[in-house]
Formats: sequence, structure tokens, C-alpha cells
Amino acid sequence: MGTIKVINDESHFQTELANASTRLVVADFTASWCGPCQRIAPIFQQLSTKYVKAVFLKIDVDKCQETAAMQGVSAMPTFIFYRNKTKVDTLRGADPTALENKIQQYYGSEEGEEADAVAGHMDLQPFIMKAQCECLNESDEHLLEHCLNSGGGYLQSDCDEQLIISIAFNQAVKIHSLKIKAPADKGPKNVRIFINQPRTLDFDLADGYTSVQELQLTPEDLEGNPVNLRYVKFQNVQNIQFFIKDNQSGGEVTQIDHLAIIGSPISTTNMGDFKRVAGKKGESH
Repeated sequence: MGTIKVINDESHFQTELANASTRLVVADFTASWCGPCQRIAPIFQQLSTKYVKAVFLKIDVDKCQETAAMQGVSAMPTFIFYRNKTKVDTLRGADPTALENKIQQYYGSEEGEEADAVAGHMDLQPFIMKAQCECLNESDEHLLEHCLNSGGGYLQSDCDEQLIISIAFNQAVKIHSLKIKAPADKGPKNVRIFINQPRTLDFDLADGYTSVQELQLTPEDLEGNPVNLRYVKFQNVQNIQFFIKDNQSGGEVTQIDHLAIIGSPISTTNMGDFKRVAGKKGESH
């Protein structure tokens, strides 16, 4: 059964965010005098029992004025979603359907649980803007989107073994590693990685440009084990492109069953800095 944690003060709130680590946190900023807040409260309780791997917090804005002010809450109810102590989305108003949709968007999949094994990082799939992703030389039947979700099919090349994969994020992220599942013979081998390109590179440019990193993958790497990147080079990524030059067997068809990008969103606000300059509890900000 899900449990909603009632927050007492700012210190308690920060502790719960830290304890949640990469799990989704859903914070309900509410007030006892707010009618819509009271109407959606039973729905919030039901959702906490349905999405048991998420952390559900309830914050009374009158009792926790400092937290409400620091999180920019001005209307109730406001639901704020966090991953890795980072605010990833906000929903204002008592809309049960919209609330559950947001939870589903950031909740993650069973595959995402494996990402938790990479300490302090998560599967960045919820932050991928699929409409702005692109793959050159993909098969008509086996598209890029098939490999971005576990169990969603697979990506396969068309005319030859090469692929260019372009993935865009809805906010800047840090990228720590990759997890790739692919057949031992058809999986990618030599991969060149580029970031923050204004448009998708073509094959000539991808072959000639200076890459941020080059990988030579082994069959063991294609079993979903973390493939570490040069983390210092991937600290502010809006888009990432992969030029897959060949596959393990040298054949004409390259296949990727699942591609997971592991990292964390970049927080646009440093909560610690805010805490140092905030006034006393109860003061207006």
C-alpha cells in the first residue's frame, strides 16, 4: 500500500528528496481551505497505492511557507515532480487525468530500475522528445522509436550497416553512460558520438567531424551492461547523435533492441543556494 509522507518543514522536504534518489517524487502543495485540494486528495491517495515505486509528499503551504515559496508555488493545488532532487515538471489544478499522465510520463519502466544500479543516475527516457528524434538509414518496419522503450521492438538499418541516430532532450542533461541491448552479430561495433549539433549530421559529416567520444563496443557491451562515457564531456547536453559505422560481424544489417541513455537532468536552481539566502520561516519572499 502506498504511503503519503506529510512534510513538516524545509529540512524535512530536502531530506525526503535526497532519500528518494532517482525515484520519482510527486509533491502535492495543498491547503486546508482549498476546495479543489480536498476533492483531489482521495485521488492522490489512490495514485500512491498504484505507483508504489514513486514517493508521494503532501505539503501544507500554510505550515511550510518557506518550501512553498522556494518552489514557486502560488496557487493550490500545485503538483511538482522531481527526479534526482531536480524539478522536472509542474502541474497546477485539480485534474486527476492530467496528474496520472504526468506520473506515468516520469515514473519510468521496469528497465529503468536497472538504471538505478548506476549510482545517482537514471534512464533519461522520460526527457527524450521523440517527435524531434531522427534516424538516418532506418528500416521502414523497424524504426528508432522501437528501441527507445524496452520491449518495444527493435531498430534495424536499411540499405547498409550504417546508422545515424539523433536524440533530443526537453531540457539540458548530464550523460554518464549507455546501456545497449543488441544481437551479438548485428549489434553496433564502432560508434562516434556528437553532442549539441544544430541539425542531424549526414554520413559524410559524421565521418569527418571531430567527435566528442568514439566507442568500440564488444559483444559483452551489447548485453545491457553500462558503457561509461567521458562524463566530463557530457555535462550540458541538449541533443546527442550516434554515428554507427559498422556492426560486430561486418554484415549489411545493424540492429539495436534497446538503447538507454543514463544520466541526470540539470537542475536550473540550486536549492542549497536558495536556502542560504532565504528569510526566516513565515517571511514573505
